[in-house]
Amino acid sequence: MPGHGVRLWQSAKRSGPMLLDEQWQNYNLMLNLLKSSLLLPIAMIIQGSMLPDRLWQGGPPPAAKLACELKIVSWNIERGEKLSDVAAALKQMNPSIALLQECDMNARRTDNKNIAEELALQLGLHYLFAAEFEELGQGVRGRPAYHGQALLTALPFSSVRIIRFQEQTKHWQPRWYLPNWAVFQRRFGGRLALVMELGTGPHRLVAYNVHLESRGGEERRLRQIEEVIADARRYASDTPILIAGDLNTRQANPSAVNALLKAGFRKAAGQEITTTHGTALDWIFVRGPLSYQNAEVHRQVRASDHFPLSVQLRFQTPDCRQ
Repeated sequence: MPGHGVRLWQSAKRSGPMLLDEQWQNYNLMLNLLKSSLLLPIAMIIQGSMLPDRLWQGGPPPAAKLACELKIVSWNIERGEKLSDVAAALKQMNPSIALLQECDMNARRTDNKNIAEELALQLGLHYLFAAEFEELGQGVRGRPAYHGQALLTALPFSSVRIIRFQEQTKHWQPRWYLPNWAVFQRRFGGRLALVMELGTGPHRLVAYNVHLESRGGEERRLRQIEEVIADARRYASDTPILIAGDLNTRQANPSAVNALLKAGFRKAAGQEITTTHGTALDWIFVRGPLSYQNAEVHRQVRASDHFPLSVQLRFQTPDCRQ
């Protein structure tokens, strides 16, 4: 595995052929030329139909063993704008797996840093990052800026992939009549789930890091979570599965949550205020032979407009039962 460099790890579901770094650079060069010209509509068509799903990874290689108990942290870190505070909070919580939403890479608003990499190096963890969006008003010197999800862990994993939702909003797309200034938050890309498979045998865990769309109604978020549920059906019913993230639930009885419960998932954390705005957006669900305890919303942590959620999971296998 690499040190803390950037490389393509694995192409994702519904993407085209795997792209090498040189191909990726040529792709971005072509798009940048189109975006800077009067051919922006052509660039929009190309980006919408050909956007490659790419994974970055780095930090220390995974070295820990998958134990009977795992501490899970899920947190929308608001781009990593308060990076040192986010790192300090994660260090104190000491997660086995951290599922982070709203991570920046090379964005001006976060000092052009790779936020996931910075956190991984400070915490001594390995990271994987998937870009939801290219932030058109945040790049610098011809280098695109990205915004997406990250997984941080010291545990060994066997595979990582992306589910780019088929259900997307057009709200973020560029408009020919608007400049790509940061204030307009124009983007290419779309919401996704970052999926990691850890361990083997009875101690295997499948983790979904999910960020559902904030724009539009509950019906859109329901269709997105249904794509996650459909993907989870590929695994046997006794496979331990974790789904966590920012579900952007806006109603007291969210349809996305009801869909997860109907599909056999159990709520391990959520259904209470998880943001500084007084909303309940963030959740953790489990399925299969897992028990959970000590769920907590860390409202004392003010490093983001979301509070981190944590929960202790335990494999319910013969060797792990007390």
